[in-house]
Amino acid sequence: MVERSYFDHNATTPLDPRVAEAMLPWLEERFGNPSSAHCRGREARETVESARREVAEVLGADPEEIVFTASGSEANNSVVFEVARASGREGKILLSSLEHPSVTRAAERCVGEGMTLQEIDPGPDGVVDAEKMIGALGPETRLVCLMLANNVVGTLQPVREVASAARERGIPVLCDAVQALGKVPVEPRSLAVDYLSLGGHKFHGPLGGAALWIHPGAPFEGWLVGGGQEGGRRGSTPDVPAVAGLGEACRLAREELSERREHLETLRERLEEGLSGIPDARIHAVDAPRLPHTTCVSFRGLRGTELGPALDRRGFQVSTGPACGSGKPRPPEALLAMGVSEELALGTLRISFGMTNTLAEVERFLPGLEREVQALRSRDAAPA
Repeated sequence: MVERSYFDHNATTPLDPRVAEAMLPWLEERFGNPSSAHCRGREARETVESARREVAEVLGADPEEIVFTASGSEANNSVVFEVARASGREGKILLSSLEHPSVTRAAERCVGEGMTLQEIDPGPDGVVDAEKMIGALGPETRLVCLMLANNVVGTLQPVREVASAARERGIPVLCDAVQALGKVPVEPRSLAVDYLSLGGHKFHGPLGGAALWIHPGAPFEGWLVGGGQEGGRRGSTPDVPAVAGLGEACRLAREELSERREHLETLRERLEEGLSGIPDARIHAVDAPRLPHTTCVSFRGLRGTELGPALDRRGFQVSTGPACGSGKPRPPEALLAMGVSEELALGTLRISFGMTNTLAEVERFLPGLEREVQALRSRDAAPA
C-alpha cells in the first residue's frame, strides 16, 4: 500500500480532532435553531455567540463586528456586491491581479452592470507595489480589494500601506485573509481595512465555517436576506456545527500561532533546501515576505499536469494549478501576472504544508520528486 502524504493545505486542511470534538455534539444529540426562544434554541445561540467571541479574539476585534458566512467566497461576494449596490453601480473597483476568483469574478459582474475595473499587477517577486496601487486611487474609486496572502505563491501583500491611503480618501478596502489566518497574525484594525474575510477550512477548521469582519463605520446591509439573522446582515439560519468548529479552530490558531509558524517554516526550509539541488527548478518569490508553509516551484521544460499525477501515484498530493474546461493546461494566473513565462509557469507545483505534516514526509518526498522529474525529462529527451 502506498503511504500517502498530503501537501495541498492551501486548498483545504484536515479537520483538527479537537475541532471535530467541538462540533460532534451538534452533529448528534444536540440541535436547535439559534433564533428559537426555547431551551434548545438558547443552547444553540450560546454556542454561536461563544464562537463569535473566539473569532473576534483571534482578530483582536469585537464580537458584534463578526458576521458568520458559509465560505470566504460568500464573504468576498457580499462585500463587492454591497459596495456596488450602494454606489449605484457607478465608479471604479480597484484590485490586485492576485485576487481570488470570488473577488475578481464578482467585480467583473459589477463591470457588466456599469462599473469599471482596474487591476494592478504584482512585481516579479509576487508583491504588489503599494505606490502603484495608491497612485490608482481616485474620486471615482468605490472599493479597493487587496488580499493579505496570495494562495499560489504565498506572498504577503502591503495591505496596511494601501488601506491607510484609501482610508484617508474615504474609500473602503476589502482584505481577503482566507489564506493568512492561522499562519500569520491577522488584525483588521491594525491593517486599517474595512472588511476582512476568513475561512476555517484553511487552518484545520470545518468546511462551511467562515466569517466576515466589518468595521463598525463601514456600510453593510447584507446581500443575503431572509429572517434577519446576524443582526440583519445575513439572513440564514446559522450552521451551528460549522460555527462551533470555526470558533474552536480560531481559539487554537490564536493560542498556537508561534508553534505553528515555527513548525511550518521548518518544513518549508527543508523542502526548499532539497529543491535547490534539482536542475532547472525555480522557486518563486523566495526573497519576498511569504506565508511560512507555501512553496511555489516551477520545473523548466515540464508540465505540472504530468508531474502532479506522477507524484500522486507515489502517494504525494500537491497542487498543479487550474485547468480549463477543454482540458488544455493553463498556468497559474498569479505567475503570469508576475511576468513568469507561460512555458515555465506550466511546469508549476504548489506545495503547502499543514500541522499534520512531518519532516519525515518531506525527506520521503524530495527523492521521489527528483526521480519523477528525471523520468519525465528522460522521456521527453528520448528520440521519437
